[in-house]
Amino acid sequence: MSDPLPGAQAHIEAALKLAATIDDLPADTPLIPIAKVGVIGAGTMGGGITMNFLSAGIPVTIVEAEQAALDRGVGVMGKNYEASVKRGRIEAADAQTAMGRLTPSLDFGDLADCDLVIEAVYESMDVKKDVFGRLDGIVKPGAILASNTSYLNVDEIAAATKRPEAVLGMHFFSPANIMKLLEVVRGAKTGASQLATVMQLAGKIRKVPVVSGVCHGFIGNRMLSKRQEQANALLMEGAAYYDIDQVLLDFGFPMGPFQMGDLAGLDIGWHRDPSKVTTIREALCAAGRWGQKTGKGFYDYAEDRTRTPSDEVKAIIADFAAKSGVTQREVSKQEIFERLLYPMVSEGALILEEGIAQRASDIDLVWLNGYGWPAWTGGIMYWADHEGPAKIVDGLTRHGLPVAGLLEKLAGEGGKFSGG
Repeated sequence: MSDPLPGAQAHIEAALKLAATIDDLPADTPLIPIAKVGVIGAGTMGGGITMNFLSAGIPVTIVEAEQAALDRGVGVMGKNYEASVKRGRIEAADAQTAMGRLTPSLDFGDLADCDLVIEAVYESMDVKKDVFGRLDGIVKPGAILASNTSYLNVDEIAAATKRPEAVLGMHFFSPANIMKLLEVVRGAKTGASQLATVMQLAGKIRKVPVVSGVCHGFIGNRMLSKRQEQANALLMEGAAYYDIDQVLLDFGFPMGPFQMGDLAGLDIGWHRDPSKVTTIREALCAAGRWGQKTGKGFYDYAEDRTRTPSDEVKAIIADFAAKSGVTQREVSKQEIFERLLYPMVSEGALILEEGIAQRASDIDLVWLNGYGWPAWTGGIMYWADHEGPAKIVDGLTRHGLPVAGLLEKLAGEGGKFSGG
């Protein structure tokens, strides 16, 4: 952890004020009154999203396909409120009142009178299009239809309805009742009132809203994928996974990519065939190392969840690299640092070039509020200004990595993302 960069705190405060401003939306854009919200899916995300509205005094109808899933989801929300009461964060009466605003249902028809419906179902385009097609025939005219997708094309989802102007993305971050960031994804046909309403509503539910255009992964996950690509490549080339994590911990992140994988579960999306091993992650899953849930993933975990590096994992990685024909080498922490962070800056520059984000400070807010980027830096793009675009271009070039046109331009001109 370093001393705060000059002006970092003031930059963050200014960024927060700017984020709610949408450049091409008139200040007098009429808002849609949101008196009742519907949420589809009572899993971890659906339940967390629901709690935001219940706590803000807005009634929610939550719909699930099966009674057991619905009961489980409602039970988890109740326990979360109880935990908040025990910690002294809210009064018991307030928790009870919040849960009293909840209507659990197994009937899509109960969403008919909602002003906003948020879908939080399985991350599959076919499933989401089916849900939105059904919603289109049920929910009243004028209501906003939102998807909590973290990657998928919001325009394609909107095309499943006869009211694409009503559709946008509301990408919450897990745990959704705690994490501050809300990526508001503006589709090609999203209406001005719908967008302005959701941006204002975000403040009511104590979120930091940032507008993103439509692209795979939006702002945050699109940039994260560049870091993960390099983390995986470094692992193959010989960098120790615990060194990769440590570089990010030393920088100020709460956890590194392989710790994060262990926490989420390495088996997420795994095909479940131990004989089919095409990645290190699959090799670990085949060995029963699924993460914290099994007490072993990249790391070995004690009962109190403290982690220690694993000799078995070192051997699995070395064996996988050898079978893949990769000769492993010593990798310095400086190389790890540059290869994890610099490609993210370049991707951020591309996001600005393409108009996916309105301004560099919006990207800063995404990373500060959704991904644990250390606040002492003022955010990723503000940090990049201080690191120096020319230095970043030099590092990317040395490592044979792509350089965005905007980043190259700033490096050549001695310019900055923050415009200062």
